Amino acid sequence: MPESLITHLRHVDLAIPDYAKQLDFYTSVWGLQTVAGDTGLAYLAAEGSPERYIIRLRQDPGKRLDLVAFGAASAAAVDALAERLIGRGVALAAEPGSLATEGGGYGLRFFDLDGRTVEVSAGVAVRAHRKIEEREAIPVRLSHVVLNCPDPDRTARWYADVLDFRLSDTLAGPDLGTVMNFMRCNPRHHSVAFARGPHVSLHHVSFELRGIDEFMRGSGRVLRAGARMVWGPGRHLAGDNTYSYFLDPQNNTIEYTTELAELDEDAWHPHIYDMHDPLVQDQWGTANPMNELVARESFNDPDPGLFVPPPI
Repeated sequence: MPESLITHLRHVDLAIPDYAKQLDFYTSVWGLQTVAGDTGLAYLAAEGSPERYIIRLRQDPGKRLDLVAFGAASAAAVDALAERLIGRGVALAAEPGSLATEGGGYGLRFFDLDGRTVEVSAGVAVRAHRKIEEREAIPVRLSHVVLNCPDPDRTARWYADVLDFRLSDTLAGPDLGTVMNFMRCNPRHHSVAFARGPHVSLHHVSFELRGIDEFMRGSGRVLRAGARMVWGPGRHLAGDNTYSYFLDPQNNTIEYTTELAELDEDAWHPHIYDMHDPLVQDQWGTANPMNELVARESFNDPDPGLFVPPPI
């Protein structure tokens, strides 16, 4: 199985108007820790992850997805990716060079075909982290990010052709076409997925917890804090992971999950799962039924930052 120049998902960066409320939620309720920041800017880490940060919050009059950041094995891999992108006519948002963000490193930024800013970096300083203990219901690490786009097949092909992501599974229906494509850059079932939506936007960001008990305890804590659970708790068929979806204070969908499948890449063949099969959405049968109202919650607002690099 060919390997991607991209090794893993690093962080997701969000711009939001109500910065103070968002920061309080992610630290006091969701279980992340502020490791650095400035006025209107915060870098948030997961206690169990060596990544310097997994979420960045930036105060802005508008709401947007600033960028999605992935890791590379080396500066040489970053340069090789830049050469490939330029050869394919992909617009760079920032040429390869030293990063001024928390943890430093060497990286580049570019626009994917839908206009999102993507960063790929190497040599970012790792963070002192620790083993999350039993019953400690805080995120271990960032699990994956799902992105809305009008044509998830087209976007998935671009990520495969240009960035070497591999298709793991697809959700579809005879009357719906493709609903979601799950893509991987390592043996984890997906680091990114592309969902069919009416516009380009963030669908959801997923955070991995230690195990089932911690997943349920964390979900309960967020519910008791007054956050709205959109869907869950349940267990997907594609990826075999658990899910509880909530809305953060800026109406971004965020997920607690655990036990995402690790694939034997040499033997794996993608499935096409029928969205009309209730076991596809929830193997347990415990979650509220998926319907148009639930799906609409994750359409999010149209992203105003397409083909516009974030200021930081």
